[in-house]
Amino acid sequence: MLTLLMFETHFGEPGSSPFVVKAICLLNMSGQEWQGKITDPRKMPKAKLPVLKVDQTLIPDSENIRAYLEKQGADFDKGLTGEQRAASRAFIRMAEEHLYFHQVADRWLRDDVWEITRNTIFGMIPKLIRGVIANKIRKSLKAGLYTQGIGRFTETERAQRVALDLTAIKQQLGDKPFLFGDEPTAADASVCPMLSGIASIPLPTEVSNLIKNDPVLTNYIARMRAALYHLP
Repeated sequence: MLTLLMFETHFGEPGSSPFVVKAICLLNMSGQEWQGKITDPRKMPKAKLPVLKVDQTLIPDSENIRAYLEKQGADFDKGLTGEQRAASRAFIRMAEEHLYFHQVADRWLRDDVWEITRNTIFGMIPKLIRGVIANKIRKSLKAGLYTQGIGRFTETERAQRVALDLTAIKQQLGDKPFLFGDEPTAADASVCPMLSGIASIPLPTEVSNLIKNDPVLTNYIARMRAALYHLP
């Protein structure tokens, strides 16, 4: 049986990382039997999660997990035309290389949200040393977001950028239940975890409110949660 090595569940999501949630969606879409196991990311090949364990082989990164499942026969874009598959790839990259970093910024940069994030994600660490360890990681993430670019913008500026992505997602959805039709595809497995991850930010932010106050997006998230957000 396949084993998904993952973070604990936090903020109402089946995994505290949207990439873990993506892997959960892909595994459920693949039809293969699998189980989840909470793991320390520091012990993983790239020091990140998710990782798929197949016998004694570790497959790190959600895209590599997708590639493995496809080699086993899964077709996450079944029925899509070449043009639709190209659009799917673009939506995946928009979600994973742009929306994701706004979730990170909301969780880790705002002091009021950070206090909740720290006590939730690092709650298993003894309080005496929790702050030291968590603040060291936060400092590193702040530097990474500044280098990436999103950390240089105000919350309002970030929300303006996210709004354009959300408009594109809603345009693609139209009156369909999922991005490319009646069934979830690979794009849904990437886009929805980023949206629901932002919506799960424990305090209101300008970015999270764009999603939580939009019935089209919240209904889409609800459909995906019902269809694929299942742990074994």
